[in-house]
Amino acid sequence: MGAVLGRQDTNKRSFHGSKLEAKMVDAMQQRASHGTSLKSFDGIVMKFPKIDESFRKCKTIFEQFDEDSNGEIDKEELKHCFQKLEISFTEEEICDLFEACDINEDMGMNFNEFIVFLCLVYLLNEPAVSEAKIKMGLGNLEATFETLVDAFVFLDKNKDGYVSKDEMIEAINETTTGERSSGRIAMKRFEEMDWDKNGMVSFKEFLFAFTRWVGIDDENEDDDE
Repeated sequence: MGAVLGRQDTNKRSFHGSKLEAKMVDAMQQRASHGTSLKSFDGIVMKFPKIDESFRKCKTIFEQFDEDSNGEIDKEELKHCFQKLEISFTEEEICDLFEACDINEDMGMNFNEFIVFLCLVYLLNEPAVSEAKIKMGLGNLEATFETLVDAFVFLDKNKDGYVSKDEMIEAINETTTGERSSGRIAMKRFEEMDWDKNGMVSFKEFLFAFTRWVGIDDENEDDDE
């Protein structure tokens, strides 16, 4: 995983401060205004198995989009997908999303990058995704995306669209039993999310960390090393 993180430096610079990030922050702030149903970080952890199961059902969707069956989705394949599904994103928006999710910068999205991509599309254009979900065979994946948005809102205490170290510590310490967790646990989780080391975690960074937490990234590690 260290090798993968080391290759993300260029990508992170182009993403932070971009129009895409601004749209994501705005969308997340709007969601945050409605609050969250989660009461503790433990509540998020308890959902890991169901989320993992839902993610893995995306494999068939990924394979449909991977037209040349090389294990990755390139920009042209992605454009074809959007055209078939009639999702109303401009070519510039599709390219921005692709580059934001292609963390290995190899001009192709592998499976875990594709999951992050789908969730970002859901956040940015929920109506379009809702209309396309039948064609895509999303099924319960839509509910999974909503759970992930809810989890991020729970962590983002000041509702600015990012998660800070202090917010992560506060979230970890909010348990249903009233027990306080070790600060080391909160910092470890935060470091796993903050891969650009700027002290703030975006929703995209949170999603990539989440795919690793539930084990989705494991099947790609051999290719990444």
